Amino acid sequence: MKTEELILYREFEDGALLSDMVWLMENFDNDYYNPEDRAALLYACMNRLLKLAGSHGFRGNLWHCYLANLLVNHENSYSCACEIRGEVAGSVNRAALHDIAIFRELFAFDFGKAAEALCVRDFDLALSYEGNAQESRVYNLRIRDRICTLAGQLGQNDTPEEMKRTLTEFYREYGVGKFGLHKAFRVERGEGGVRIEPILNIAHVKLSDLVGYELQKQKLVENTEAFVSGRKANNCLLFGDAGTGKSSCIKAIANEYYDRGLRIIEVYRHQFKDLHDVIAQIKNRNYKFIIYMDDLSFEEFETEYKYLKAVIEGGLEKKPQNVLIYATSNRRHLIRESFRDKQERDEELHTNDTVQEKLSLVYRFGVTIYFGSPDKKQFQEILQVLAERSGIDMPQEELFLQANRWELSHGGLSGRTAQQFVDYLLGKERT
Repeated sequence: MKTEELILYREFEDGALLSDMVWLMENFDNDYYNPEDRAALLYACMNRLLKLAGSHGFRGNLWHCYLANLLVNHENSYSCACEIRGEVAGSVNRAALHDIAIFRELFAFDFGKAAEALCVRDFDLALSYEGNAQESRVYNLRIRDRICTLAGQLGQNDTPEEMKRTLTEFYREYGVGKFGLHKAFRVERGEGGVRIEPILNIAHVKLSDLVGYELQKQKLVENTEAFVSGRKANNCLLFGDAGTGKSSCIKAIANEYYDRGLRIIEVYRHQFKDLHDVIAQIKNRNYKFIIYMDDLSFEEFETEYKYLKAVIEGGLEKKPQNVLIYATSNRRHLIRESFRDKQERDEELHTNDTVQEKLSLVYRFGVTIYFGSPDKKQFQEILQVLAERSGIDMPQEELFLQANRWELSHGGLSGRTAQQFVDYLLGKERT
């Protein structure tokens, strides 16, 4: 099958199965090899295809799904050029077409003939697999279904040119690799250095699900809209009282702008020293990245904020235009301040320098949005909307009375407290 002649699509992350299947294609009728060994290898390949169906949720022709999964995850000069932007010009198209012609042979191979020759029973299971309603552990359902659809389309394409057009359209619409197929990521450090790993399950919250705070949401949307549209935008700090929806707004932004190429990377405070490595991995991609820092704050003795200051603004290397930083915090000034900073002038001659050093981080966020706790009336409005959405049938007076008792011992007036109370009622109802 000439897979050794591939130019762009080489060194697949899960390429062992491809190598074994290609060997069988070339040698299933070669009497030089023991027929029992060949049959055992085909059974082993069948086992790996069914495991793939279990982990990825694939269905139908699992061999085609496997090949399609290789193609949509392989980051090379052609696929990365096409992500979000679609078809590109240049000689790279010729190299891509050369490789896709080889994949066309892989898609077209008749495994039924090989299974019959080796007396392998039930191989049709792998070629017409009926999946169940389980959720994929690797992709969200939308992406999983799209890969299965892509596998069917590629299998029906008659020419390499048709396959190339089909694949290029997928790259344009969904992207390529982990950044194309996932919307949220976390940072991990291992023996190989800093890695950006997908978060497989992210809450499917939308901005419309968040009751109230319309001005705050509008300000956040305007900044994000400018960013994904390629216009100037600012780093953004959402600060204020606990439980008011700051983090939920960021999750909602990730969900609502995913289709337009926005991706979210969550970074914790102890990982700030890795920010330069993270940015180096994403700065040349066609996506827009928000580096997200939740509950950002520092004690006086903590110095990690200096890494963050240098990345946001102040280092010699310019921050890429496809990267912004969004942070949430319960503190307006992020770094704990004390009256000593302003009063104990005997300890430091230039007290104002100390204060400015601690304020300089927040000044690097061009957009700051305040989320304050709701008053009694706003809390009741939030509660009523959440109760109606959840189908809770309770007289309004009784609902408010029980909620007032609840919030007194569960964090006070906030959207989070209202949601927790609604969840409590739903739990009692089901019991």
